[in-house]
Amino acid sequence: MEGMADRCIEVSLVKRGITCTAQLLDDRAPLTCAAVWDALPLGGEVYHAKYARNEIYALFPPFATTEPPLENPTVTPIPGDLCYFAFAGAELGTKAYGYDREVRPGTTLVDLALFYERNNLLLNGDVGWVPGTVWGRVTEGLDAMAEACNDLWRTGAAGETLSFRRRP
Repeated sequence: MEGMADRCIEVSLVKRGITCTAQLLDDRAPLTCAAVWDALPLGGEVYHAKYARNEIYALFPPFATTEPPLENPTVTPIPGDLCYFAFAGAELGTKAYGYDREVRPGTTLVDLALFYERNNLLLNGDVGWVPGTVWGRVTEGLDAMAEACNDLWRTGAAGETLSFRRRP
């Protein structure tokens, strides 16, 4: 994996015009980084977490040939962490989570998340602890992204897209 330690991506809130740069953690989560990198660009409707606290994320159909195992796990992500989760539809399929179409029993979804502030705890009242793979870390632009995420929390996520793409 020579030369992979410097791979970077851009994470954007498209409508708000805010972008930050993140470095892939190939040394700590090589299989997850490879799966995400090979699938880029990715973009989808953004959600703001209800329970994990300071998190925004988008949901995607599975994109890896083989689902990556849990690597570099955490249940307490810190500001700037990019996390990968794979969920069975039944884990998220209640109306309490606010999803209206893509989540249903029998489906699998990939959740790509950005944590923008401290004091996050990945505990789901329905299923318990939800460890995620930390596969990237924001290296530039976190302050502006955090401000936009707070705005998203206060004013709503409708019509906003969370985008991940290779840095040119």
